[in-house]
Amino acid sequence: MARSKNLPLPACPFIEPFMEMLFAERGVSANTALAYRRDLQHFVNHLTGIGRRLETSADDDLRRYMVAMEQAKFAPRTAARRLSTLRQFYRFLYAEGLRQDDPSSAVDAPRQGRSLPKILSEAEVNALLGAAHDRDGPEGSRLVCLLEIAYATGLRVSELVGLPLATVARDARLLIVRGKGGKERMVPLTEAAMEAITGYLGHRPVFLSGRPDSPFLFPSRSAEGYLTCRRLGQLLKELAGECGVDPAKVSPHVLRHAFATHLLDHGADLRSVQQMLGHADISTTQIYTHVLGKRLRSVVEKHHPLARKT
Repeated sequence: MARSKNLPLPACPFIEPFMEMLFAERGVSANTALAYRRDLQHFVNHLTGIGRRLETSADDDLRRYMVAMEQAKFAPRTAARRLSTLRQFYRFLYAEGLRQDDPSSAVDAPRQGRSLPKILSEAEVNALLGAAHDRDGPEGSRLVCLLEIAYATGLRVSELVGLPLATVARDARLLIVRGKGGKERMVPLTEAAMEAITGYLGHRPVFLSGRPDSPFLFPSRSAEGYLTCRRLGQLLKELAGECGVDPAKVSPHVLRHAFATHLLDHGADLRSVQQMLGHADISTTQIYTHVLGKRLRSVVEKHHPLARKT
């Protein structure tokens, strides 16, 4: 099974109504909508290869698709995500009366183990912050601000780079973040993050690039009008190389993992971390409890009645 190329979707009268529903009813972001399109495109390309069409596909077509992905060595998580997209698509068609059945209901999802999040140690995060603070000028100030906010708040990378300037203008102690589904949440800032914002705002005009009225905290010349997720990832890997941290371990999303894990490691309660991360379900946050070996061992050794006394 060939990997899907970014080709236009073959004509299907049901795809655009589905995409409109995602925007209008679920308030998905542009990135999430693009992911749905790519998943649908991959399935459509598979169907085209076997002479089938999306609107007339059956449960056997989905089963063959799942087998084809397994044979092509796609990760179980990827296959499960694509099946989830197709389930939502077919359920929409059924609910709207565009189909009389839901072929995805008879297809089982692939088994998958739950992988633990990649994290950085506190020492590695401090090394990154130290290297950023050693940089001079506007670029250094911006990178410090990005890092301090990321580690202080655990924002998703899309939330971080797209922060409105008004967010920090209202109350420097808190960020009001609009996350998935348009839901707002408040996240407190550390003193270091507030100082980094103050320091960066003096350099921000350098990045306006002819857009003096830019509404973004981190403006740039990109099509979106703000620093791209990809560029931030590049900057972090460059910084990691400078301070002796393995660049392969470092990404904006790994900083989000570090934020959550380090908070829990220092005694924060799971519900508070859930709220700051913007997770709809606490089971998503609970994955971080599996990487807290050091603190949990300490608790057992200190409080369990059968723990060995030294």
